[in-house]
Amino acid sequence: MRMIDLIIKKREGKSLNAEEFDFVAQAAAKGTVPDYQLSAFLMACFLRPLSDKETAFLTKAMAHTGPRLDFSDIKMPKVDKHSTGGVGDGISLALAPLVACAGVAVPMMSGRGLGHTGGTLDKLESIKNFKIGITPKNIHRQIQKIGVCMFGQTKDLAPADRKLYALRDATGTVESRPLIVASILSKKYAEGVDSLFMDVKYGSGAFMQKLPDSKKLAQMLVSTAKLLGLNSRALITYMDQPLGRAAGNANEMYQTIQILKGHKEIAPDFYEVLMESGVQMLVISGREKNADKARKMLESFIKDGSALKKFREMVKWQGGNPKVADEPEKYLPNAKLSYDFKADKKGYVGFIDAKLTGRACVQLGAGRDRMEDVIDFGAGIWLHKKAADAVKKGDVIATLYASDPKRLKAGAELFEQAVKITAAKPKPYKLIYGIIK
Repeated sequence: MRMIDLIIKKREGKSLNAEEFDFVAQAAAKGTVPDYQLSAFLMACFLRPLSDKETAFLTKAMAHTGPRLDFSDIKMPKVDKHSTGGVGDGISLALAPLVACAGVAVPMMSGRGLGHTGGTLDKLESIKNFKIGITPKNIHRQIQKIGVCMFGQTKDLAPADRKLYALRDATGTVESRPLIVASILSKKYAEGVDSLFMDVKYGSGAFMQKLPDSKKLAQMLVSTAKLLGLNSRALITYMDQPLGRAAGNANEMYQTIQILKGHKEIAPDFYEVLMESGVQMLVISGREKNADKARKMLESFIKDGSALKKFREMVKWQGGNPKVADEPEKYLPNAKLSYDFKADKKGYVGFIDAKLTGRACVQLGAGRDRMEDVIDFGAGIWLHKKAADAVKKGDVIATLYASDPKRLKAGAELFEQAVKITAAKPKPYKLIYGIIK
């Protein structure tokens, strides 16, 4: 088999089979063909989009370029979750321990933040000494003992994806929907789970900003996951404005702990997405067929303290201080400086732009523009007011945190552009657009 033949075949719009995609994936992982041929192949796939069947072939081939995690001896249902990301989207932090309380195994592999979107691993690492680089053996042991583990991608897990993703970034083929799907699902398929829930965002702070594009991505993710033998569903959720009140790593961890303590009033929108996500995970895993019963079960885990206890156990197992669950103010990092952003007139908070808020967080030091940038875990934004809240002149809309005065000033200037004060109360927005089954 020759790479040039596969490039030409795809360029002409012909379908490739599983063996041919396996050849491409192995070549990417092992470096047996030059980058320029892999790049040409990606461009051919961009111009001649893969079918759902081809996408499944590529996904499986990429997953098998490294060892898969094996939880076959663990008799609980195995389920994971993927979010396309946004601003304030720390749902996974609360979701993984909450769902694990139901006797469902949750091996949750996550990523780091880049640009205006935050990353679950960075948020977890705001807990001092929390380890996200865990060996497959220790992931298995932790899942066996407590049912939940949140970790980063190992170098051996779907190595072809790492190579092809870098080339997509360099060749203008990132937007290809089938290649996006294969990249996401290859890592999840390599986890060895039975079911996969996905939260696909739309809006200014999302990867896909337009609703029709997000819907198409969600449909393709679900259909391809099913072709791989995974039970799957996706929520399509709103990300034009930040989710919850917290943006920034320690901020979002603090909010998570408050939610797990039962303080849902702190961020009703965050709580609603959390609950609906948990319900869908229990349903697709087979743990509970009835959505109403699933929700009541999850609510009971928060009410009786089980969810916070599970979170505490996870933190302890992964090297962090479990006391963070009880005294987050003491054990989470704080930035040195703060600034209260105040309303300049009477009215209502009409809109807070998610992307500009995320960019402001990067300026404050909570995010990164390049992977090598250093994170200030205490930096970020806390929203005291959300859309539709009434304000008087001088009311504090948000508090911004940073450890560098220049960063604080730059973040404040950018955040000012994100907030719109209106005379009329804005109409409520739909948080969850729909479910793709």
